Amino acid sequence: MRVVVQNDKNTAKGRVGLRAALAGVTALAAAAVASGCTQTGPGASAHPAPGQQAARAPAAARALDTYATRLRAAYAARAAVARRWGLSQVPLAAPPPPSHKPRITARKGFEVDEQEELNLPPVFTTVPTHDKVVFLTIDDGNEKDPAFLRMMRDLRIPYSAFLSDFLIKDDYAYFRTMRSLGVTLDNHTLHHPYLPGLSYEEQKHEICGMQDVMEKQFGRRPTVLRPPFGNYNQDTLRAAKACGIRYAPIWDEEVFVDHWEYREGDQHLHPGDIVLTHFRGPAEWKGTMADMVRRFLAKVTAEGYAVARLEDYL
Repeated sequence: MRVVVQNDKNTAKGRVGLRAALAGVTALAAAAVASGCTQTGPGASAHPAPGQQAARAPAAARALDTYATRLRAAYAARAAVARRWGLSQVPLAAPPPPSHKPRITARKGFEVDEQEELNLPPVFTTVPTHDKVVFLTIDDGNEKDPAFLRMMRDLRIPYSAFLSDFLIKDDYAYFRTMRSLGVTLDNHTLHHPYLPGLSYEEQKHEICGMQDVMEKQFGRRPTVLRPPFGNYNQDTLRAAKACGIRYAPIWDEEVFVDHWEYREGDQHLHPGDIVLTHFRGPAEWKGTMADMVRRFLAKVTAEGYAVARLEDYL
């Protein structure tokens, strides 16, 4: 049986874009006002006499002006939060979730025997999309940093957490808070073993057992599994399917507190890439989860990407 092994391993531009958008809105508003107030010739409306109240701008112009005001306020608030958390650029906002979900298939070379015949959960590193988005995924649950929760809440950066019970059971409440903030909690097995080294039944226990924990502690059985270390075989995906798993994403890039690692030789982000990191802190990193987020957002934003929610595309 073949075993698949993967190593575990806004900006000035944003402000220019906002100014351009606002300039366009202002121009449209001016055009709307002009069309209603500057006609000449027969049938033209008379200007108000001195002392009379000027006519109000057309409804379309008022709506555009209100929209422009909201855009400015939203950007200003986002910029203030970015500064507060030490970001050099304002993160880009993700587009709305796709109305039609992309079809997810196993990445070429990442299939197992009878992948399609058995309709097994696909293993993939990138979601097929033209949206310039990437997906942040965080594994295991070892570090439980309250500042990280506040940072991601304030910045409104979506991410998915892949949890292992042996690392989260000392503080389920931390991850309940995470869930209450809109984060999707997914399956990363009970004990984070090397799954291909286990029998089918042992793998099923690791995966289904974590499903039971997730339902009991967080009220939901996930449909997404990340096999530990990115290692799996056919038994892994058969067991996952039996436990209610539909997708088995791994990753295309991994971000640490002080560097990035890449699966592809070009060392660039691509639309739909899945980015891996871990719940880690000063005990293992030369920095904090917040430092990792700053490094992650610096590259993502500089390359013109927004961060989207993985499950919105599945």
